[in-house]
Amino acid sequence: MPNVQEKQLRWYNIALMSFITVWGFGNVVNNYANQGLVVVFSWVFIFALYFIPYALIVGQLGSTFKEGKGGVSTWIKHTMGPGLAYLAAWTYWVVHIPYLAQKPQAILIALGWALKGDGSLIKEYTVVALQGLTLALFVFFMWVASRGMKSLKVVGSVAG
Repeated sequence: MPNVQEKQLRWYNIALMSFITVWGFGNVVNNYANQGLVVVFSWVFIFALYFIPYALIVGQLGSTFKEGKGGVSTWIKHTMGPGLAYLAAWTYWVVHIPYLAQKPQAILIALGWALKGDGSLIKEYTVVALQGLTLALFVFFMWVASRGMKSLKVVGSVAG
């Protein structure tokens, strides 16, 4: 049998993925624009105190509970019981409702900056038109997500 090396994520891969997911490039750009180079210290500080420990914790729990398919819910179920695991999953779901609802609007704002160089694009539309555009974007991305993992990988590669 050929020697097959397992694909693994290193701690810095997980740290950078969590940085993009939790902090995001938008915060990097906005903070740099508002505070200048002094903000680099806070990035290093946040990375050292949050993202590196987070990556190490995720790596440890992921390797301990390899058979689990539910991520944090699986970890909590095995360590603290099914009640808290349900609460963790429910909380994760509830938190994403407003987060996902604002994403299409953030896309329109970014599009306005890309096309016009300022944030005035969304001011040109009525509230009803903006709601319609954000709903259309939301439905479009739900359709893309329903196409499977391959389409999500493409969107993830483009969007970061």
